Amino acid sequence: MSTRTPGTPARRVLATTAAASTAVLAGWAAAAPAAAQAAAQAVTASTPVTGMTPGRLGPTVVAVVALAGVVAGGLALRRGAGGRTGGPGSGRAWAVAAVALGLVGAGLGAFYAATADGGLGTGNGLGGAVVGVVLGVVAIALGARALVRAREGSRV
Repeated sequence: MSTRTPGTPARRVLATTAAASTAVLAGWAAAAPAAAQAAAQAVTASTPVTGMTPGRLGPTVVAVVALAGVVAGGLALRRGAGGRTGGPGSGRAWAVAAVALGLVGAGLGAFYAATADGGLGTGNGLGGAVVGVVLGVVAIALGARALVRAREGSRV
């Protein structure tokens, strides 16, 4: 009897990403009172904040999700069209995962960048948000390129 999780690797990545995105949004909603208290005890820009702050946690998770999209896009380009069927483990499945992860990373990264109260080094997660946006755009580009390749391969 197999103990493997059902579904293709791309679907498992999408399911994990959906769960992580939900956790980020729930954490953001729960952290709002803590953020308000932290804003009351504002840190000056001349004193850099170190360590993992509540404002850095969400953008860091978003950057990791976008990085997973870049990895999925690289796998999609490496695997190709996967034949006419586009079955499990094919390049098409990884390409769709890359585009989805890239959209989540770029969208939530832009959200966190827009809502960050301070600049870089203030502990509000602006750096992680910018990295999430950049990696999300790269993941979307890689996934789109792999989808175009898969479509061209299926015409042969």
